Order: sequence, then structure tokens, then C-alpha cells
Amino acid sequence: MDRGRIDVVDWAIAVGVAAILLVTGLSGEHSATSLDLLGYALLTVGGLGLAARRRAPVPVLAVTGLCAVGYQAAGFDVPVVAYLFAVYAAVRAGHRTATVVASVTMLVVLPVAALASGLHDTSEAFARARGALELAWLIAAGAAGEALRQAERRADEAERTREETARRRADEERLRIARELHDSLTHQISIIKVQSEVAVHVARRRGEPVPEALLAIQEAGREATRELRATLEALRDDDTTPPRGLDHLPELVERARAIGLDATLTIEGQRHRVPAAVDRTVYRIVQESLTNIARHADAATASVRVDCRPDALAIRVDDDGRATPDTAPTPGVGLLGMRERVTALGGRLRAEPRGEGGFTVQAELPVDRTL
Repeated sequence: MDRGRIDVVDWAIAVGVAAILLVTGLSGEHSATSLDLLGYALLTVGGLGLAARRRAPVPVLAVTGLCAVGYQAAGFDVPVVAYLFAVYAAVRAGHRTATVVASVTMLVVLPVAALASGLHDTSEAFARARGALELAWLIAAGAAGEALRQAERRADEAERTREETARRRADEERLRIARELHDSLTHQISIIKVQSEVAVHVARRRGEPVPEALLAIQEAGREATRELRATLEALRDDDTTPPRGLDHLPELVERARAIGLDATLTIEGQRHRVPAAVDRTVYRIVQESLTNIARHADAATASVRVDCRPDALAIRVDDDGRATPDTAPTPGVGLLGMRERVTALGGRLRAEPRGEGGFTVQAELPVDRTL
């Protein structure tokens, strides 16, 4: 139930109770004296005060109790209905001690108020007080509030249990994926890395030139090992190193140069702190783009531009490869994954051949500065 609806219901109950108290008070024989007018005012205030019983249950308990004592002292033999509602609200909110203290005080003070109204017979005063605040109704109001409080607490506990169960299952799934990745990829990547390093070492010992392709395989194996280790650590939720992002783009460009691609990096605008998901996606876009250029584009140059705008990050990667508008390549798994990452963050991605030749990847990722 939303806040506005709660306020409407609270005011409806408060106005209804105030009307009942006034009607009951008017049904007695009272004149328009100042004391009687005070009694009518106290009946109204006591009822309308219930509108704040959810936000301030203890003050409302005190106000309704004082109003009840006041109109009893003014000679109005009216049941303390508003006070019973306040008892229910206070117990439901968990203020049991305050409610018990206030109720004991009411049971003691109401007979005194009845005597102050002009009654000279003590037994009659106690009878009027008992009629205004029946002990059974008082206990029932408190019991109802406590029962609902316990039910709400059990519902909250059940919700927390469901959330904990969902988190535990997610943790178990992450660990299962981590084990699968470790078993299926780590061994093969390690073999590639070791074999390439042995080949490079042997070639250098023989004094032979090391092929650029072999150096690229060696570096790719090292990078794949680092990436896999970081992924496994993140899945196991014990990652102690920050994820790769904007700060690691120079490393990507440097590795592209190492395999013979004339790559440049330009970062424009004022750098701001961005959400981790956006930071990682920028890195993955540039990484995938440079990888595709090295594998498929047959390009000599590549340029990476990142524009840091106040509300977005714009990434553009261009190459001078053999792609043309007439020979658009079929999107591969890497490009599809890139598009999914960008779309998940509410961004836009364009990946297509350029009119002057080569291929361009352009992405725009919105940045929420409140995160």
C-alpha cells in the first residue's frame, strides 16, 4: 500500500471515530457552557489525532489519553474509543512498555476525572470510569496489535529467508560456473601459453628471428590467463583487484602495437568516476574491437577515441582494413556479446563498414552520476 493511500485510510478512520465520539457526546444533556464546549473540542481532537497513529504512535497514545481524561472531567460519559485505537497502533508498532504504563495510568486517572466532573459517590465514579474504559476492550486492543505485529514480523522474516536462499543459490551457481570454466579452459590456455613461450625461447637461443605471430600468441596467452584468473576470482566473490576499465586502455593499445598494428588512443573531455559496469564495458568494447581488427580486418592502422561527456561515455574504434559497405561482414559472437553489454546498460551501438573503407565501432553508454 502506498503512502498516499495510507494517509487517506488513516484520515477516514480518524474522522469516523471523531464523528462517533461527537454524536455520543451530543446525545447527552449538555448546555453550551465553556466547559461543555471544551468537552466537544476534546472529543474532536481525540478522534482526529488518530490520523497520525502510524507515524507517531506514542504521542498519539498520550494525546488520546489526555483528551479522554479531559472530556470525562468535563462531564462527558463517552467511551474512550480513540484511546483503544491508539493502544492497538502503539502495540503494533512495538511500544508495549509505553502502552502498559499509559493504560495503567488511565485506569487510575479516569475515576479521578469522573469525581472531578461533579460526582460525589466514589462507587459511581468507578462505575463510570469502568464503562468508559472496559478492561476487556483494553486487553483486546493490545492483543490485536500484538498479533498483527507478530504476523508482520513473521512475513518479514520469511521474505529475508527467501532473499538469503536466492543469494545462496546464486553463490552456488557462480561457484559451479567457476569450476566449469577452470576445468574446461585453464588447462588448454596454460598449454598454449607454455608452448608459445617454449617456441619463443628456442628460437631466440638458436639466434633465429621470432615470428610476430608467435609473439602475439605468447602475449595473448598471458592476457587470457590473467583474464581467466580475474573472471574466476570474481565468480568466487573473492576478487581483491579492481576490474579492468578506462585506466587499462593504454595497455590494450600497446599490445595492439606490439603485433604490428599502428594503434592510437585519444581520451577527450574531463574524466569522471563512472559505474563499474560502464567502466568494464568500455574496456570490453575496445578489447573486442582491436581483437577483431587484428584477426580479420587486414588493417595497418586503428584509432581508439573515448569522449567523456557529463552524462555519457562515447567510444569509437576505426580501422583502415578491407571492409567496405558492399562487403559487410557477418556479425560474430564477439560483436553480438558487445551489443548485449551495451544494450543492457541502456546504450547504443553501431558496428559497420565505413564509407571510405575500413570498419567502425561506435558506442554510447549513459552515465548516471547518482550511482
